[in-house]
Amino acid sequence: MRREMSKPFVIALEEHYSDPITGQRIAARIGAPAGVGGPLADINPLLTDVDDARLKSMDEAGIDVQVLSHLSTALHQLDAGLATDLAFETNDRLKQTIDRHPKRFSGFAALPMQNPRQAADELERCVTKLGFKGAMIWGRTQDKWHDDRLFWPVFERAQALDVPIYLHPGPPHPKMVEAFYGDYVQDFPWLNSAAWGYTIDTGNQAVRLILSGLFDAYPQLKIILGHLGETLPFLVDRMDEALHRPGNKAVAFKDVFCRNFYITTSGFFSTPALMCALMEMSIDHILFSVDYPFVENLPGMRWMETLPLSEVDREKLFNGNARRLLKM
Repeated sequence: MRREMSKPFVIALEEHYSDPITGQRIAARIGAPAGVGGPLADINPLLTDVDDARLKSMDEAGIDVQVLSHLSTALHQLDAGLATDLAFETNDRLKQTIDRHPKRFSGFAALPMQNPRQAADELERCVTKLGFKGAMIWGRTQDKWHDDRLFWPVFERAQALDVPIYLHPGPPHPKMVEAFYGDYVQDFPWLNSAAWGYTIDTGNQAVRLILSGLFDAYPQLKIILGHLGETLPFLVDRMDEALHRPGNKAVAFKDVFCRNFYITTSGFFSTPALMCALMEMSIDHILFSVDYPFVENLPGMRWMETLPLSEVDREKLFNGNARRLLKM
């Protein structure tokens, strides 16, 4: 007789929201409508709802806790002064949201990366004063990759606080878009985001972080990638072998990736891809996420029910790894 498994405690940690006040102030500065535009405009009400609709969706899917992160792409493109003020205010309001539902929500800080010293201080305030679990940074900051030594104070502080930095996709670099697939974007607009552009841009950023020597300087630093690692678990052996060929500067590429990086299932509910990642990185470096509201909660939870995992590994994926990494 098949034994029924008890309902696991579920923590999802790439789950987004949008602060309406912050969105309006950013829109006023950059001259664009607040929120998400284009084909995703209809999810704006879900992004701004951090109460009834969100909790209902979580309950229906069986998700106990969301780690909320602000939709901060545009924040990284503002001038440093305004970005610092907005990040501080946004984080304070997120704390108020968490305090309304302390058993259901936790948070990642939004950081004013244009001013790395201030961003490091804000990360520390959010962790030590507000109880946040780390920070999420989006894409590039004013077209600078985050491996630039300008940003290293943020990573230094993250290591000192023993909290992770979640590296989320932002708009792909315009030159990359033009050179790689710009002639197809009109017919396939999603090519520039979740279908391909995000993977190229964010995977490239992770590779640059490893090659920069960042992890030599901060060997305990922890980086999270969504979308099952932006293809890097599939490619890591090939990359490591090629980077060990004559002519390359010495770099322990695979060792760093499998030690310092963690990945989530956000928006990527593929069993073959998960099995590849598990075999390369181990179950201890993989965490459950949905990517709500860009992806619905129920499909992610239903997919989890089909995985060929032991109860011990399923528990790690659903909550154990998050508890350990985020100290929850």
